[in-house]
Amino acid sequence: MNREIIATGRTVDEALDKAYEQLGVSRDEAQFEILDLPKKGFLGLGSSPAKVRVFIEFSKAQCAVDYLQSIFDQMGLDHVQIDVTEMENCANITLSGEGLGVLIGRRGETLDALQYLAGLVANRLEGDYYRIVVDSGNYREKREKTLENLAKKLSSQVIRTGRSVTLEPMNPYERRVIHATIQGIDGVTSSSVGEEPSRRVVISSTNPSKKSYNRNRAAESGDRSRDRGSRVGRGGRSGRGGYEKRPPREKYVPQDVTPNRTKVEVEDDDKPLYSKIEID
Repeated sequence: MNREIIATGRTVDEALDKAYEQLGVSRDEAQFEILDLPKKGFLGLGSSPAKVRVFIEFSKAQCAVDYLQSIFDQMGLDHVQIDVTEMENCANITLSGEGLGVLIGRRGETLDALQYLAGLVANRLEGDYYRIVVDSGNYREKREKTLENLAKKLSSQVIRTGRSVTLEPMNPYERRVIHATIQGIDGVTSSSVGEEPSRRVVISSTNPSKKSYNRNRAAESGDRSRDRGSRVGRGGRSGRGGYEKRPPREKYVPQDVTPNRTKVEVEDDDKPLYSKIEID
């Protein structure tokens, strides 16, 4: 975005002075372009004045700084020092001063928001995408070290167990740090899942045989447990010092051992019980 003034004068210097005055800047703060040189006509006829264009070219980094400064003024932070380091298509804006914890926020959330908004303002200007990085109190470097250590620790866990690990939601900058660290570790890979702002990094093993090995070990362990159970059942002794409960015996059903009896039919109930016994 540029601010410019086109002015004329009898001479180039006179036209430039008019343009600088209208812009409210000094000669060192603006650039100029001579559009027409003055011409003198014959006997004062056909003459034309000098014509110049004076303009101020705003860089995207400066727009971001001005935006941040306006926010700090509204927050009552009058002693924030802003330093800018410009590179190709990128500007690092470093904040310093006292009481800047409020600009960092929980896990850098406030700082990330300021960076995002400053980037939007800067890229409203014409041209290629321009990256804005806002840091305060060297927070970015400290956070980056923390994320790198976290990625290494979780990678060791994934390699050991063969099971994937899903991290907590992170912003794009933090996810890039995790992915960059994982790329340098053999045996693991990383990917992102979910939608913003709940997008997460998943660290997975690149060695599928590790998972099969774990499953085989679990199966073998189960087989050994079953074998021990079979041996315990045969020996009657349990592994806990007691006795294995044996299957109940079949219920004893007594057989009918009553001898067959001959049924005596009584034809006449009036007959005596005993007959006469004769003795020779």
